[in-house]
Amino acid sequence: MARWILLCLTILGLVVVFTTRSPALLGVGLLLGIGGFIGFVFALAADRISAASRPETSIASVDELSALRRQVDAKKSAAPQQQAPRMPRDPAA
Repeated sequence: MARWILLCLTILGLVVVFTTRSPALLGVGLLLGIGGFIGFVFALAADRISAASRPETSIASVDELSALRRQVDAKKSAAPQQQAPRMPRDPAA
């Protein structure tokens, strides 16, 4: 909703800029137009980022991550150490 308000402010500022003869209104219109446009771009980017991000409830906490790390370490230490198979030597070489 905020981005549409900022877009309307940008359009209003540009209308004021192109229709006024007063230098004071020209300055106000330029500030309104440029400020509204920058705000619109930032609001659009924020909406795009929030649409692609995960909710905070699905992010693992520090305690959960340390518990998972301990489980992985326990599985690594419990598994027998396997050596990589060696390549057979060529007797002709």
